[in-house]
Amino acid sequence: MRIRLLPLATAAFCLPLFALAPAADARAGMGSSMGSRGSRTYTPPPRTSVTPNWTRPMDRSMTPRSPSYSSPAPESSLGRSAPAFGSSARPPFAMRHPFLTGLAGGFLGAGLFGMLSGHGFFSGFSGAGGGGGSFFGFIIQVLVVAFIINLIIKFWRKRSANNTSSGSTGSSGMFGAAGEASPFSNQPQQAPSQEVTLTPDDYSAFQQLLINIQAAWSAQDMMSLQRMATPEMVSYFNNQLSELTSRGARNIVSDVQFLRGDLSEAWREGTITYATVALQYSAIDVTTDSMGNVLDGSKTERQTVTELWTFLRADGRGNWILSAIQQAG
Repeated sequence: MRIRLLPLATAAFCLPLFALAPAADARAGMGSSMGSRGSRTYTPPPRTSVTPNWTRPMDRSMTPRSPSYSSPAPESSLGRSAPAFGSSARPPFAMRHPFLTGLAGGFLGAGLFGMLSGHGFFSGFSGAGGGGGSFFGFIIQVLVVAFIINLIIKFWRKRSANNTSSGSTGSSGMFGAAGEASPFSNQPQQAPSQEVTLTPDDYSAFQQLLINIQAAWSAQDMMSLQRMATPEMVSYFNNQLSELTSRGARNIVSDVQFLRGDLSEAWREGTITYATVALQYSAIDVTTDSMGNVLDGSKTERQTVTELWTFLRADGRGNWILSAIQQAG
């Protein structure tokens, strides 16, 4: 291959600008993991014969992450941890048993007042002993009050446990079956889903979408991309193409040849059917400047790419569209 000085000099000059967009990452999606896979967006797709190793998690997605037990509680305006809505954490004992805490406060307050005034529940201990005896009598009062309160708390807890067990007995069975999601649980809840079976026509549609999306990307045809991808994916494509344009560059993916593919998983959530497919293909992937000089890639050497593409379609409409791209290791 002839070495031309001008393209090499141009590429060297523009290298800092395209350090984040190498040739292998200039195709549609620019080598990132982005999009949504419904309730499985942040769950790694099952491995396939085409992608036997790891899959890169989503770099960008509009699907919010589900809360977990390890996430910290939000801070209130007073600087104290505010429990999340629906949290299963129990409130403090003082909030659950205000009567007992009020009783304890009354006992303790009476003891303090008795010590300060020279009287109390056991003021007889003071006798003629003066202040030292009053202090000793106060200590005795505190110990006795603590003992009484401990007995009351144990009795109250035992009674509450008995009421809870008796109340839960009637709810066991069909509605209290193990594994049933609780509306008050803050565990991540996934949308109900079920596995589906794909047809040869579906796989043909995936293969054709791969070729058509790369062609629309190269032509910067946003109207065609809007018909073949979700609004989320179209917004990512638009941002990436705008970034290339602002740099005075253009990426062209041509002569796309599908090599092989394998189904990772297919499922249904409500009225939406999802399918994640491992795709391996080769293509001419080149990035040029406004004068046609090669900045990245090659106009003659093919590049082989392996990715996982997720498609979705609404039941009854029949057209598959792209909803996510993930990089395979």
